[in-house]
Amino acid sequence: MAQVLEFKLPDLGEGLTEAEIVRWLVQVGDVVAVDQPVVEVETAKASVEVPCPYGGVVTARYGEEGTELPVGAPLLTVAVGEPEAEPESGSGNVLVGYGTSGAPGRRRRVRPAAPVRGARVNGAAPAPAASAPAVTPAAAPGGPVPVISPLVRRLAREGGLDLRGLAGSGPDGLILRADVERALRAAQARNGARLAGAPASAVPALGTAEVRVQSAAEVRVPLKGIRGAVADKLSRSRREIPDATCWVDADATELMRARAAMNAAGGPKISLLALLARVCTAALARFPELNSSVDTEAREVVQHPYVHLGFAAQTDRGLVVPVVRDAHARGAESLTAEFARLTEAARAGTLTPGELTGGTFTLNNYGVFGVDGSTPIVNHPEAAMLGVGRIVPKPWVHEGELAVRQVVQLSLTFDHRVCDGGTAGGFLRYVADCVEQPAVLLRTL
Repeated sequence: MAQVLEFKLPDLGEGLTEAEIVRWLVQVGDVVAVDQPVVEVETAKASVEVPCPYGGVVTARYGEEGTELPVGAPLLTVAVGEPEAEPESGSGNVLVGYGTSGAPGRRRRVRPAAPVRGARVNGAAPAPAASAPAVTPAAAPGGPVPVISPLVRRLAREGGLDLRGLAGSGPDGLILRADVERALRAAQARNGARLAGAPASAVPALGTAEVRVQSAAEVRVPLKGIRGAVADKLSRSRREIPDATCWVDADATELMRARAAMNAAGGPKISLLALLARVCTAALARFPELNSSVDTEAREVVQHPYVHLGFAAQTDRGLVVPVVRDAHARGAESLTAEFARLTEAARAGTLTPGELTGGTFTLNNYGVFGVDGSTPIVNHPEAAMLGVGRIVPKPWVHEGELAVRQVVQLSLTFDHRVCDGGTAGGFLRYVADCVEQPAVLLRTL
């Protein structure tokens, strides 16, 4: 007699309370192995494949693709102990990368021995295997469209986008949600430029692969997913942290020359962000108060012996802050490579929760947006953030004469509980000195 076990949406860590079902990886009637991924979910931090801790036959699934489930809600049920299913004992592991080793078993379709009493899928009794069709790419004239997720189809349909002309960036050309969103933004930009330059009588009708012009009405955007997580975190930071900001202009001409000389010498290219990161870690070694967090219950300031450096990265899914572990122990080449790896993962939506948490200090290069200054909100529970504006030619007094130099504005937002203005000013002045005279860094190597 088969035993039916219920697998619930696990706690994915870092305070996450819900997740959206992006894609089911199994159907009712499939045989699954222990720790085999059964569903892809999207949390406020990343997309994650969730493995099932039981081996057996899938008898029910809960929730359609595109819906959100709270942590602890049922995901699916598995019949364990059915001889035909060749079940395996449960591992108790729930998250890819944290489970047992070994390749997942091969899935095969079987007929469940009998309907499972009490199991429900969205309030209805589970359908037999024959009534649960496999999710396959959509067929279209001229060949199949490599897209699986109904959520992706819905986004394309609502935006008037023809998927037959879209190249996917996923495995084997699979069309991902990021591909559809990117195409919709591009079409919207083209339509906007066209409509701006044409008389009202000459405005063309929007057809397939065009974004429809919406009527003048208010738009409500749900605060969920990454946007919701960012809103919650920034609101908490404002409530708990008495922040202050100081800033200074610096002559970055010599830093830019030093980087050009390093890259001209051959070998891997060094990014400007990596050099700024080296400046940050050197400054934090001198001013450890800013590499800390506040334990409000114990009323203590906790200074960290390592620098896990976060950096702001803008993606199609919103702003995320990946974390470079042990940045204080990395050289410029290692930092450059890690920044590139994490940035690519952020844009692809494959960052793990561990790569998005645990930072002790944040470096925010908002100069890439063409702005000079900002007063950013501290990334709770950290104590400080260094902001870097654009580097542009400006008049500057250099060696007693007026000259055109490469100038950047640096700003430091800090938690006033961990230090006073003297410490913050000393940190920022040291950073500026390193930017103006990179040789200052040699004293700390």
